[in-house]
Amino acid sequence: MDTNVLIWIIVAIVVVAVIIGVVIFLGKRGTSRTDANRRKAAEIRAEAQETDLAAREREAEAARVQAEAKRAEADAQAAKVRAERLSREGAERQNEANGVRAKVDEHLQRADKVDPDVNPDQGKHRR
Repeated sequence: MDTNVLIWIIVAIVVVAVIIGVVIFLGKRGTSRTDANRRKAAEIRAEAQETDLAAREREAEAARVQAEAKRAEADAQAAKVRAERLSREGAERQNEANGVRAKVDEHLQRADKVDPDVNPDQGKHRR
């Protein structure tokens, strides 16, 4: 074998070894980037899950507050109806009391007409 051929074989082996080394290095580098991207994606997903949980908690609180507001509105409406009913009942009782008072005055006036000790010009009842 000629020395030149031997040198070209050695150079070819070195070049092939360097190419294989570069391919392995780039493959590992690509794998480490892929792994880093996977970790980053997992972190982003975890953050999204936390944000989703917080959003659902806020939605549940909003629904609870809205339900409480509706209950308060219903209670207020019931109180308004009760107040109106009590107001009517109070007015009816006042009318009844006025009627009773009118009957009492009527009885006193009849008693004054019958009583010889009452002066009709004074307009006062004996009680």
